[in-house]
Amino acid sequence: MSIFNLFNRGSKFSEGIETARKTAGAVLLDVRTKEEYKAGHVPGAVNLPLDSLHSAKLDKSKPLFVYCLSGARSSRACSYLKDQGYETTNIGGISSYSGDLER
Repeated sequence: MSIFNLFNRGSKFSEGIETARKTAGAVLLDVRTKEEYKAGHVPGAVNLPLDSLHSAKLDKSKPLFVYCLSGARSSRACSYLKDQGYETTNIGGISSYSGDLER
């Protein structure tokens, strides 16, 4: 990763949110803990912590746009969910996001 990518992370996350909002039937999936989610999440996001993915009851016909704090958990979540037959996009971490948050 170049140093320029470090400064562009927030815009990548924002672009992922916009793509999710423009995608018919898309689900914005926050895989952080319940406590992290309650502290502030993207409006409209659904919380399903990484350690609860095995019990996921999500519609496989809907694309999932997945995020966490830094992008690490969302990457693991996407790998697992893809193996389960879901269409996923890892939009990374919310840590550098400066948009509206819901609490």
